[in-house]
Amino acid sequence: MSKQRGLTLVELMIVLSIAAILVTLAAPSLTAFTKSSAITSGVNSFMADLRFARSEAIRLGGKVIMCRSNAPESATPACGTGTGPGGNGWVSGWIIFHDRDDSGTRTTGDVVLRVQSPITTINSIVELGSSSSTKFRLTATGRLTTVASATTITFGGNPEFSNDQQRVLCVNLGGRARIAGTGTASCGTDGE
Repeated sequence: MSKQRGLTLVELMIVLSIAAILVTLAAPSLTAFTKSSAITSGVNSFMADLRFARSEAIRLGGKVIMCRSNAPESATPACGTGTGPGGNGWVSGWIIFHDRDDSGTRTTGDVVLRVQSPITTINSIVELGSSSSTKFRLTATGRLTTVASATTITFGGNPEFSNDQQRVLCVNLGGRARIAGTGTASCGTDGE
């Protein structure tokens, strides 16, 4: 009697069936994990860049601006509405620059300090309500120059991201950002 090596067709079908069941059960969790990671990455990038802009404003004596840009990776990036390619708000990307002439817009003599390319993993990063901060102008103390710049920003939008997957970020007059919670959270009147 000789030894048989390998699998029978029945054994192979059982293994494939079990693998298919496991993949079917894991797919929704993997999708949720991927979406959650995208939101987390976007929020972390935004908060890190806002912190960087604040620290540079303090270091340089003010006149630092973080603004939406329709084409942040162009040869001469400029502030925009954030409705350019890939844009639903801040997802089109942003730039941080030293506004040497204090004009409020990027001109030839202004130095670009940091560039964030468009964020393709999130469908929107938008302000809530009537507040529409397309730029954050920071003073030498790291504060925003106007109360109107304090805002509430939502990362992710329906239907791609459920309210539980979305994140709300509050930017206060002090130029600080904090996470308020999921898509149903809100900030106070001053962004705090």
